Amino acid sequence: MASFLRWLWIHRNYFIIFLTPLLFLALPLVIKSPEANCGFAIILMALYWCTECIPLAVTALLPVILFPMMGIMESTKVCEQYLKDSNMLFIGGLLVAIAVENCNLHKRIALRVLLVVGVRPALLMMGFMAVTAFLSMWISNTATTAMMLPIAQAVLQQLSDTEAAADNRELQAGCDNHAFEMSEIKDVKLKEAEFRKDEVSRAEEAMNMVEQRRLAREKKYLLLSKGMSLCVCYSASIGGTATLTGTTPNLILKGQVDELFPANKDVINFASWFGFAFPNMLLMLVFSWLWLQFMYLGFNLKKSFGCGNNNEGDMEAYQVMKNEYKGLGKMTFAEGSVLTIFILLVALWFTREPGFIPGWATVLFNQDKPYVTDGTVAILMSTLFFIIPSQMPQLPFHSNRPEEGSLKAPPTLLTWQVVHERMPWNIILLLGGGFALARGSETSGLSQWLGDSLSPLQNIHPAATSLLLSLLVGTFTECSSNTATTTLFLPILASMAVAIKLHPLYVMLPCTICASLAFMLPVATPPNAIAFSYGNLKVIDMAKAGFMLNIIGVLSINLAINTWGTAMFHLDKFPSWANQTMSVP
Repeated sequence: MASFLRWLWIHRNYFIIFLTPLLFLALPLVIKSPEANCGFAIILMALYWCTECIPLAVTALLPVILFPMMGIMESTKVCEQYLKDSNMLFIGGLLVAIAVENCNLHKRIALRVLLVVGVRPALLMMGFMAVTAFLSMWISNTATTAMMLPIAQAVLQQLSDTEAAADNRELQAGCDNHAFEMSEIKDVKLKEAEFRKDEVSRAEEAMNMVEQRRLAREKKYLLLSKGMSLCVCYSASIGGTATLTGTTPNLILKGQVDELFPANKDVINFASWFGFAFPNMLLMLVFSWLWLQFMYLGFNLKKSFGCGNNNEGDMEAYQVMKNEYKGLGKMTFAEGSVLTIFILLVALWFTREPGFIPGWATVLFNQDKPYVTDGTVAILMSTLFFIIPSQMPQLPFHSNRPEEGSLKAPPTLLTWQVVHERMPWNIILLLGGGFALARGSETSGLSQWLGDSLSPLQNIHPAATSLLLSLLVGTFTECSSNTATTTLFLPILASMAVAIKLHPLYVMLPCTICASLAFMLPVATPPNAIAFSYGNLKVIDMAKAGFMLNIIGVLSINLAINTWGTAMFHLDKFPSWANQTMSVP
């Protein structure tokens, strides 16, 4: 029996792949309508995504097969959804991230900030969280976590080793002092007897003291290691919510809003998203730091912050980071070029359509139509990585030029080989699959049916609706990828909002950010999995810390949506563009 159950478990993916369509096939066969056909496709994709029985990107391609064969949409119309403006924005943002990682600029920024912060436990945790959150705003959460955790572990190991050496020196000094005192006794026989007796007792006492200190030190640094590992992986997920390109769900929201509400007048762009999400990210980061500080360091401010006391251990741990930074050498031409392009890109994103004044895109290009978008800017600036050389070219008459036979042109800042190896192409298909689902739901009438079915929610206060949906999405994303979660939920939430005459962003914005708050399980996100392998963590450690962080995140997001979010996006009024949904062919 045990071997049979094991066989079933090993082959579970094949059972899910073949049994799931058979179990739900009655839906389109009995209820012969486009809504039922689309519902079958969505249920099938949802279960495949949640169980990951086949790769997520392959599941995202199912609309290309199912929608034409079930009479929902033409194949040409479906395929058009897989490469839209949001995909171009995603590609441009990833090219910038790859360029930053390729020249090691992210490590230089991280170490420079940590050298400023110092190595006191609370300040060190705060520094690692701030640096990780900032980096994950621009590069992938996984890459940020993988880079920051070894640095954190190296610093903690140095602190532990230095403290152990200090304990040994203190013990040795105590033994030497005792021997000196015994040498002062005049009576030789008495001295020898007392010395032997006292030596045995002191040795036993010293061994007990050494063992106690070792156990206390190991317990202390185990807690510190757990806290540091969790603070890095959690801040990576939190930091990704601050920018439009920081994590995939943010771009899915933009794509879904543009797809479902084409007359929205670019309500979600880089500047508007940053204005809403960045303060919320800071709020979540501060409360997360306080909670992790309480769990793993306590609230002994003198001990945690040091209150100006410096010791040898701190200086040696600080030297570890300093040596790491020195090992990078001076900033290279490539690093300076990438940093310049990065700053220019962010500046162009912020000033393209700031909202309170006409942006440069409006003045120069977008007088009558939105010709230039954030995707245009991202591709423009990322193209420069393939044009600008990674080294300053040497002139033919330069005194230190290489010999004629070894003369080579320097490579560009990025090569396509590097991009090909590091670009997560599967995410582009996932984005496209989400847009195809949204279009199919609208075309088949399923969105309208869902909206009408959820219309009783109109009797519930909007704040309560937003809070309950945020909790639902936050729970769902613990056992499903954040991309799949937002792809499945956002079209339904949009239809519900239109049906009950609620601003669509009032529920779509908080639920999108909540999809990135998967803190409780090691398998929930790649950063969690990396931290689980580094920090001597148990599942219960992550669950205890993550549960409270989920609550903090949901409350913080709902505070944001009901305060400055309402002021920014006018969420207290039902917008006219929400009535002008995409035309159904």
